[in-house]
Amino acid sequence: MFDIITWTAHPIIVSFSTPWGPIALRWYALMFIIGFFIGVKLMEKYYKLDGKNPERVYTLFLYCFFGTLIGARLGHCLFYDPQYYLSHPQEILMTWKGGLASHGGTLGVFLAVLLYAKKDKLPALFVLDRLGIAVAPVAALIRIGNLFNHEIYGHETDVPWAFRFITNLGAYEAGRDPIFTAPSHPTQLYEAFCYLMVFFINAWLYKKYDAGKRPGLLLGSFFLLVFGSRFCIEFVKNVQEEFEEGMLLDMGQLLSIPFIVAGIWLIIRALRRKDSPQLHPSAKASSSR
Repeated sequence: MFDIITWTAHPIIVSFSTPWGPIALRWYALMFIIGFFIGVKLMEKYYKLDGKNPERVYTLFLYCFFGTLIGARLGHCLFYDPQYYLSHPQEILMTWKGGLASHGGTLGVFLAVLLYAKKDKLPALFVLDRLGIAVAPVAALIRIGNLFNHEIYGHETDVPWAFRFITNLGAYEAGRDPIFTAPSHPTQLYEAFCYLMVFFINAWLYKKYDAGKRPGLLLGSFFLLVFGSRFCIEFVKNVQEEFEEGMLLDMGQLLSIPFIVAGIWLIIRALRRKDSPQLHPSAKASSSR
């Protein structure tokens, strides 16, 4: 049904010269932009459904945007190579050299929402639950960006949908011939598919079962499904750093475990609690009849 795909996509969409030097628009950055746009629109939708002012989402976006970037960068530096970055702290700010960790980004968003919710006088779980729907497609698009960057792919495989990725990406961007990996698992696509499924599952729970009435349920589902799938996919993904070689569980799996446990706890807690009084407007109307 399939044939091995030799992936020759160029990471740069367009580049041009400026008085300050060359500037390039990359697919990875575009996926980030599209993802955040979709996330904002989804949050506006859910704020409206819950009787909240959708304009408040724009402030939330700023908190989440900086929380994601700062958390993802610090997560990479402190989780994957702390010795180097603590010895060269100035390079923590050099995001153009690469290195973002999704676990750190998740923690960054979580802390940013706590600050936002306190300022906006909203329950933090109210915001986090709805982000548990809106963030999933953002994560999926970021993994598509990784695909264009020829990074975080998997082990060598003979499955018919295997990809051959470029290993000398810098030279390829400079115009040289590409050097390809052996056919490998396209783990970026595996993760992107799983994250899209998380979006559909949580959106379905919100619509069909009014899951937004149970604080923590959608956030717990997000943690369990996103990091549970991440934990499983890591078994066929190449390690990101040399120190992970030979480990029973790699760093991505070890960092996923606390989120999985938190997700299970949040789901159990939400299901045991009585319905929250924060009903949808439609639910309030029907309950008064």
